[in-house]
Amino acid sequence: MRNFLRRAGHGAPADRGTRRSASDPHQRAADTACPERAAGHEEHVAPRAPRPERVSPSGPALRRAAAEFVRLHHGETRRGDPAPRIAQVFAEIEGTGTYRHTHEELVFGARLAWRNAARCIGRLYWRSLRVLDRRELTGADDVAAAAADHLRAAVGDGRRIRPLITVFAPDAPGRPGPRIWNEQLIRYAGYPRPGGGVVGDPRNVGITAFARGLGWPGGPGTPFDVLPLVIQGADAGPRWFWLPPDAVLEVPIEHPDHAWWAGLGLRWHAVPALACMCLEIGGICYPAAPFNGWYMGTEIGARNLADGDRYDLLPRVAELLGLDTASDRSLWKDRALVELNRAVLHSFDRAGVTMSDHHTESRRFLTHLDREESRGRSVGADWSWIVPPLSGSTTPVFHRTYDTVERHPAYVHHPEALARTRGESSGALV
Repeated sequence: MRNFLRRAGHGAPADRGTRRSASDPHQRAADTACPERAAGHEEHVAPRAPRPERVSPSGPALRRAAAEFVRLHHGETRRGDPAPRIAQVFAEIEGTGTYRHTHEELVFGARLAWRNAARCIGRLYWRSLRVLDRRELTGADDVAAAAADHLRAAVGDGRRIRPLITVFAPDAPGRPGPRIWNEQLIRYAGYPRPGGGVVGDPRNVGITAFARGLGWPGGPGTPFDVLPLVIQGADAGPRWFWLPPDAVLEVPIEHPDHAWWAGLGLRWHAVPALACMCLEIGGICYPAAPFNGWYMGTEIGARNLADGDRYDLLPRVAELLGLDTASDRSLWKDRALVELNRAVLHSFDRAGVTMSDHHTESRRFLTHLDREESRGRSVGADWSWIVPPLSGSTTPVFHRTYDTVERHPAYVHHPEALARTRGESSGALV
């Protein structure tokens, strides 16, 4: 299948994020799902030296972050004087080196982290985020089972995707929390071919090789083999776990007008659950906190399936459409890209799976801006991520500027976590 063979070791950023270095420890989630284009790190080329884990704040820095968060929580939820709670938190930090959020604080912090995601266009729904508190779980087996439960719960009844986060144990002094190595709970394997190229997703060559090194036998070798979960418990090295089939909802990609499209054998998973970002709330880092919204069509149709360093389908689609590919001035790439995105939207609609389009989501983002500004809150946004990768100037978000301020709580990409998604880190947590 020529259209699924890619150059080995291709080194350009995938999804989005080409304007920001992968070494930046504070890359935010940024799209409707807000996971899919958030990483923006280079593809695996060769193993790199393991990176030291980020050290969570302690002492005065932790107290400052905690107090700031408690004041914010009490102020926005009208809970009255925050001083007693701050005193309680300070006493806990003094005695243990850390503190524990109440369930209400955890829910508030997770939702605000979404509201603060400067690269996310889908923040109108931040209040609807459902939070599953699984902080009691630290072992890899339990985290793997709960991650599968997350995917089932995210789909809900009638294939209506709901925004959801599952929060596992946080880091604490001398007691690191669990880690999920996968970039997302569902990703497709990438297998290098002996003669060059990749079967599957080139983005995932590194983590695929790492999982096989742990003992995963690999899938049947199709372009859409679901990767296993690679999970590191709080006191052990990484292990791999099958994702149960009932936890992985996939949508076959067909076209509304072209019957031959089904012969391409395309599909994509329905729940974009980002798994490698740290949820930071009041100085506490929750390194395993997979979260999802729903896809915007362009994430799949204009990036995952279209990018030259991903599935690179535009040349094949153009060929089947009979387009003149001899010159870029024929706009064959543009025409093929539109048809690929039509196919994605059509297929998700036909399957009854929640998906937004970039025109609708752009209008909703401006509604979010108006709502927040009416409450006296400015909205940070990164123009290069908010503007869709297809027909940007036809959307209202294109024709204005944004303040790029970043706030906490936040979903954060730490460099060592990005290295793990490429299968590059050692098994050591600290």
